[in-house]
Amino acid sequence: MKRHLSRRLLLGSGTAAAAAAALAGTGAGSLVLAPAAGAAPAQETPVINPVVPKRADPWLMKHTDGKYYFTGSVPEYDRIVLRSSPTIAGLGGAQETVVWTRPASGTMGGHIWAPELHHFDGQWHIYFAAGDSNDVFRVRIYVISTDAADPTNAVWGPPVRVYTHADTFSLDATTFEHGGTRYLLWAQSDTGVNSSLYIASMASPSTLSSTPVRIAVPTLDWEIRGYKVNEGPAVLERNGRIFVTFSASATDANYCMGLLTADASANLLDAASWSKNPLPVFTTNDGSKQYGPGHNSFTVDENGKDVLVYHARSYRAIVGDPLYDPNRHARVQHLHWRADGTPDFGVPVGDGELPFRLEPASARGTFLAHDGVTVTAASSPALGASQFRIAPGYARKNSVAIEPVLAKGHYLRVQGTAVTIAATEGSSSAFLQRGGLSDASGVSFESVDAPGSYLLLRGGVLLVAKAGKDERGAATFFLQR
Repeated sequence: MKRHLSRRLLLGSGTAAAAAAALAGTGAGSLVLAPAAGAAPAQETPVINPVVPKRADPWLMKHTDGKYYFTGSVPEYDRIVLRSSPTIAGLGGAQETVVWTRPASGTMGGHIWAPELHHFDGQWHIYFAAGDSNDVFRVRIYVISTDAADPTNAVWGPPVRVYTHADTFSLDATTFEHGGTRYLLWAQSDTGVNSSLYIASMASPSTLSSTPVRIAVPTLDWEIRGYKVNEGPAVLERNGRIFVTFSASATDANYCMGLLTADASANLLDAASWSKNPLPVFTTNDGSKQYGPGHNSFTVDENGKDVLVYHARSYRAIVGDPLYDPNRHARVQHLHWRADGTPDFGVPVGDGELPFRLEPASARGTFLAHDGVTVTAASSPALGASQFRIAPGYARKNSVAIEPVLAKGHYLRVQGTAVTIAATEGSSSAFLQRGGLSDASGVSFESVDAPGSYLLLRGGVLLVAKAGKDERGAATFFLQR
């Protein structure tokens, strides 16, 4: 069969921003609790997506030295790179170091995929997948290690093969520690599907100490589009549970994320301990213009809030094999939590500065949300519908425009006293961001076209009007990530 090969065809042959854990001042193998979400403190440098362009399968961790370390697949699939920064925002401009390059021929001379950086047992370790030069898709799992303090400026040892239960297509290894045991999670070809997820305990960074157990098989509609795939596992422990995200289907706009959950006290090596969400938790979104989000990791921001790290494209149509389209960019956004302790991933928020949710001072516990036209306040709106990006305005210096995440290119637009969501050019979508009329820690938005009138919540609906003494709270909003 003469056609360009894809890693998904190899069933049974030998696929500007922690992690196997979310890290708050720990090594990448530790699973810890982050502080609860609250009002977002101001940051000197905003985080702007994409954080690191043309880096797929992004891995971002915060280490005990306070620095963020980032790696990911390069479009050439030929090397492993690292960069670090004291902030997430600084990663895009940080110097990138090549720490390992594939040999010109032989074993590991093929595709190099999905490196992950971990620190445990006093060493740094990078797990990655590599094919061979004579068969770039004969992909297996390897690890390199170093004793150096700085992984970006280190002498790394030679790659060591991580042997699993079968000598077949295997990739996307991640590691984490729980209950005093270190585990390896990875994807491997399986009977009738391209890849399933497996877990085993570890005796050393390169050696398993238990028989691998299969904990996820692609069977649902959203897991088998284009290819039958479960891959790219990432681990997060919160609220007495262990959550494992994974990616599914082909690497085009069908690519999406699923979720496995186990009780933290369960036997993680028992497949019955794991349950799979029946629906994907993170998918392509036409409103935010984000396509094929997936292969994620987790970290925490500088304030200790959980951060989701993933790649996505900003267009749907792809020419040729999507595996060789270079524009899977590394992105980040805050991870939210539901009252029942489960993660709310929302939607991929799109290019630009990270969005906010607007909580009215007059109705604490509610957030502005929209239905595509009208903006109201609700106590538990869908996350994506309640996220807005504050962007530079069109009308005058220092003005801003407010863009709903789910309606990229559309803005809050003033028509008389009404506020609608529409595509627009000109000053009708421009506001001056002021200190909060009722609380200086909040903000108020004065209409450029109607000086003295503000965005104001009246009768549960957002409009523009002059704020009387009793309505200053209704014209004041707290910005929350």
